[in-house]
Amino acid sequence: MKLINESVLLIKKSKFVAYYYKLDSIDEIKDILKSLKEENKKANHFVYAYKFNNTAGKSDDKEPTGSAGLQIYNLINMNNLNNVLIVVVRYFGGTKLGIGPLTRSYKNVTSMVIKNI
Repeated sequence: MKLINESVLLIKKSKFVAYYYKLDSIDEIKDILKSLKEENKKANHFVYAYKFNNTAGKSDDKEPTGSAGLQIYNLINMNNLNNVLIVVVRYFGGTKLGIGPLTRSYKNVTSMVIKNI
């Protein structure tokens, strides 16, 4: 596992931090998520998507269905990435964003972390 890049996006006091990891094994995902949860104890959501060889997965982590993990997964596919895990850690800022702005926030911060590699 290797952290390649990270990006931050602030929207209405919510903070979205995207982490881009290159994976050597699919088993690393569990350890990465555990580590991020320990480092970001005050965060509200740990949304992610991964693609490793012929295996893929995603999680919205209690965000509205399809608003988060799917956005990350689609960008992984559109950019032909493989053996990667992208996790977006969200700190809720007190203002509900609504489904459209929430979806765009996850998509935008993921685009940022991919483009900056």
